[in-house]
Amino acid sequence: MTNNTGNTLVENLYDRITGDEDARVCKDIPDSACNDQPRNFFAYLVANLLGKVADEIASAKLIIPWLFGMLGVPALFTGFLVPIREAGVLLPQLAVAAAVRRLAIRKTIWLIGSLLSALSLFGMAYAALSFKGNAAGGAILFMLVVFSLSRGLCSVSAKDVLGKTVSKSRRGALMGWSASISGVAVLLIGLWLGSVNLEDAGLNVFAGLLIAGGVLWIIASLVFAFIIEQPGATEGGGNALGVALQQLRLLKTDAPFRHFVIARGLLLSVALAPPFYVLIAQANEGGKLLGLGALIIANGLAASLSAPVWGYMGDQSSKRVMTIATTGAGLLGIFTCTAVINDWHWAINEFGIAVIFLILNIMHGGVRLGRKVYLVDMASGDNRAAYVAVSNTVIGVLMLFGGLVGLVSDWYGPAATVLVLGLMSILAALYINYLPDVSEPE
Repeated sequence: MTNNTGNTLVENLYDRITGDEDARVCKDIPDSACNDQPRNFFAYLVANLLGKVADEIASAKLIIPWLFGMLGVPALFTGFLVPIREAGVLLPQLAVAAAVRRLAIRKTIWLIGSLLSALSLFGMAYAALSFKGNAAGGAILFMLVVFSLSRGLCSVSAKDVLGKTVSKSRRGALMGWSASISGVAVLLIGLWLGSVNLEDAGLNVFAGLLIAGGVLWIIASLVFAFIIEQPGATEGGGNALGVALQQLRLLKTDAPFRHFVIARGLLLSVALAPPFYVLIAQANEGGKLLGLGALIIANGLAASLSAPVWGYMGDQSSKRVMTIATTGAGLLGIFTCTAVINDWHWAINEFGIAVIFLILNIMHGGVRLGRKVYLVDMASGDNRAAYVAVSNTVIGVLMLFGGLVGLVSDWYGPAATVLVLGLMSILAALYINYLPDVSEPE
């Protein structure tokens, strides 16, 4: 009786959110999965939401750089945070995607990835409390490698599970609710860090955040286990990394694609920048967590404020979006370095840096959306898979080498690194301006 009541509540809530009412929509999922769709919808929603929050409170571009500053970790280690986080997800994912698709039930891969993610965050918390300097940096980077590989497992399996359990016309609502609720949760965390006097707690706060992230991943795995997944096809699905290696000749024979990959490589200057802005904020605020709270809030606001605008502009011209966003990021880097050199306190206090970080993340959002739309618009059905595989592989490798930019910070300070990346962004914008416009607005 209780179980039936619970099922009725879930179905009523599902109908209210999706607007299905009495007509249950089941597009492109097995008929046997139709009755389980409300349960699967909410299990996926909650697990995805918890994972998003866990990712934010262990962010490689915000939380861990601040922690590194407190632990006296050289900036060279900081430079590798974003590359390991991104490439560590991307490259193995390309390699294992085919193997995952040979499994009839794929949620098990997600469960393994989520539990390994939890263990890696627990390991980071232990390292933060046990080590300093190079030892802390090395231990946390090692655990970040484990975390990134684990997130790759989750990423490659999540799309397949979603495609088998939730109807096509309901996936957007699911991801939208997940993003909205997780955004609110992250903003509340930022407000908490910014409003509570935590200076005496120091490292315990960061260890607590990392442990909380691990606990969220464990809860997420328990929730995801409730998904009822029907066995799927086990044939097809080539190895994306193999496709990439076979198709590398596209870089020589396909000039428009080669120019896009070069542009995307230059765009790494925007992706690599955030940790060094965090180091500037920490240095100018003496490590006070009010500044970190303000950065978290700015980071949370950036996507919600800018995504609709960038999306509309991207439909008109993805090239223009990339040019505007990259130019903005470049000018911001030059301004920030100038503010640090001249000690413009109004610009580099906790609130000024938060505004700078907000603008940086808005520009980064534009870069990400613009390059994704540009690639899709440039490609055709015949070459899209090869384009994606080759570009992701090349950029994954380049990103790892990009981590060496941290040496500039060790030698000359984070402001110099921000300046170098800003100038690279200006160069990227100039290069992108010469790419053909592939969008076709109505």
